[in-house]
Amino acid sequence: MKQLPLADPGTPDHRSAARYLLWVARGQKATLFGGMAFGILWMGAQAFIPAILGKAIDEGIAAGDTERLLRWTAVLFAVGVLQALAGIMRHRFAVVNWLSGAYRTVQVVTRKSADLGATLPKHLATGEVVSVGAGDLAYIGNVLETSARFAGAIVAFGVVAAILLSSSTTLGLVVLIGVPLMLFALGPMLRPLHKRQFAQREAVGELNSLGSDIVAGLRVLRGIGGEDSFSRRYRAESQRVRGAGVKVAGIQSVLDAAQVLLPGIFVVAVVGLGAHFAIRGELSAGSLVAFYGYATFLVLPLRTATEMANQLMRALVAGRRVVRVLELTPDVVDPAEPVRLPERGDLVDPVSGIRARDGLLTAIVSAEPDRAALLADRLGRYDETSEVRYGGVTLASATRADVRARILVSDTAAQMFTGTLREELDPDGRRTDEELMAALRTASAEDVLVALTDGLDSEVEEKGRSFSGGQRQRLILVRALLADPSVLVLVEPTSAVDAHTEARIADRLREYRAGRSTVVLTSSPLLLDRVDEVVFVAEGRVVAAGAHRHLLDTEPQYRRTVTRQTEDEEVLA
Repeated sequence: MKQLPLADPGTPDHRSAARYLLWVARGQKATLFGGMAFGILWMGAQAFIPAILGKAIDEGIAAGDTERLLRWTAVLFAVGVLQALAGIMRHRFAVVNWLSGAYRTVQVVTRKSADLGATLPKHLATGEVVSVGAGDLAYIGNVLETSARFAGAIVAFGVVAAILLSSSTTLGLVVLIGVPLMLFALGPMLRPLHKRQFAQREAVGELNSLGSDIVAGLRVLRGIGGEDSFSRRYRAESQRVRGAGVKVAGIQSVLDAAQVLLPGIFVVAVVGLGAHFAIRGELSAGSLVAFYGYATFLVLPLRTATEMANQLMRALVAGRRVVRVLELTPDVVDPAEPVRLPERGDLVDPVSGIRARDGLLTAIVSAEPDRAALLADRLGRYDETSEVRYGGVTLASATRADVRARILVSDTAAQMFTGTLREELDPDGRRTDEELMAALRTASAEDVLVALTDGLDSEVEEKGRSFSGGQRQRLILVRALLADPSVLVLVEPTSAVDAHTEARIADRLREYRAGRSTVVLTSSPLLLDRVDEVVFVAEGRVVAAGAHRHLLDTEPQYRRTVTRQTEDEEVLA
């Protein structure tokens, strides 16, 4: 049994959609060839059934030979059993091929998304990435699943061609020429179908992005009364997607109808011509039955061929969307000759002048709150222009993995995932229950655990939506604490909790992280009053550093930032 997901999905070829599909196929060539072998056996067995029936009629029934009739009946039974067994195996291989192709695509896209990090949302909308995981992987799996039947269809067509030509050259040529002509007649519909499918997938991606934005900002929309405006916009986008879907369905319905109509006309023509030859004595009754059977049977290879063409078009559309993700490059890349970061040291940004001393709890206050996240990105080397040094070594000279192992940035955009709470807080399963409880206590999150029926083994819903904003923020803090990095950078870790809870977190954080470097970007007086040093930054440069109360007395701009006073209010005070 093949184990999924794969231990290593490999390095994808993303030069084009076609090359990507070929790369996926090469990665599972053993099961693809296995499926094709059983597909050939399955459809090849069906191809012999009309000939066997014809022989049974001519040599058994028409000739009155019971022994030959029984012999051909036994042969027919054996071929039927072979077809059934081959069909079972073909289907098993088809399912494996579908799952392997889909899982491989999920894995490479997920791995790429993790590698891109913050680069991904800068270039692709959330909905587009969701569409790849929700729909495109199915189309890639479908073309791999259909390949077994397509191989069988090609071989079966060749077998039927040989049998028909040996029985009647005229009818054989009619069938052999007529079937490809019908296939080519359906071809012109595939290109417009391809274009419309691509347009529909693009529209679905945009709608998914809009839906994600609305859900993420629902509280804000309600606060400003914007629900109706976004509702109208979502309805308009939905109608655009519906229109694109109707266009696809229109040409798809014509293609499906043509796949029934053209073979039907062809069968009538072949049977009529065969009956004419039979009346003239040029064709036996058994041969006529066989020709009718083949004319009917060839509809299956024809439909399989057109299905393969249709699935290939859809897979190419899906492949283009996958390639769009895979061809992106992260903003931050590893150096050609990386150096190893030291175990400990000061974290220094020479551009801004920020220095977080080793082993201390440092707070950074920005006069421009919207720049706090940019400062955190620079300290964690999420900004390629960062010149930050750790222990005297420039972060840009180390690998991203080394930087992430030493410095962890936990910001307000951090998310929760589905699974148990234990797995959510400790993904690697390295921590004991005592360590988990210590981190929960530090983040003042014991009440969250008490409210859960199964405690640490309770299920967490997607994005932690069953928790309040304050509960999610505290649990995310717990996860960051349990990671236990050399330097922990926290961006507004208590913005969603009440003052009493914030005070407890401030007191306990200092004790929990004793001896290790912690940087908190905040303007909360409760936190600032409990740190070892406060660094005040204005317009991207350090203006002052020292204790919170000292800065309140000596730096008016710092006081206005922390107390949120205007200059006029300060004068009046």
